[in-house]
Amino acid sequence: MDVSLIVLWLPLVLLLVAVWYALRWVRMRRGGGVSVALRWRPDDSREGWHLGIGRYEGEEFVWYRVWSLRLKPDRVYRRENLEIADRRDPEGYESYAVPAGSKVLRCDLGGGNPIEIAMGPGALTGFLSWLESAPPGRRVHWG
Repeated sequence: MDVSLIVLWLPLVLLLVAVWYALRWVRMRRGGGVSVALRWRPDDSREGWHLGIGRYEGEEFVWYRVWSLRLKPDRVYRRENLEIADRRDPEGYESYAVPAGSKVLRCDLGGGNPIEIAMGPGALTGFLSWLESAPPGRRVHWG
């Protein structure tokens, strides 16, 4: 392959990827998305935080990883499966890996599958309101 073709096409490909990310980000935020960090294996000390956008879609909390090309959510959590087990402030390095002013919620999903969700004050209020607004007759788990 000719070097001049690579020099010509590489900036175009990089520009297309940048535009894709920008459009994806705008689409997620316009749909009511909030900045959320997620850790899906909190008991594994090697598992870190992943930044993303969370949205409420009916009975589901969907999460999109920031640095992903996927159009579909990376994680989907049903409201009836979320049980808040603990709430804490970020510790040590976590304060740099999660959104500013975040609280960390440890949630049990049933079957011994905990996750941790970190979100700022406004997002946390929205998340707790969404959990509380469960349909009549459904028990809300608060840990």
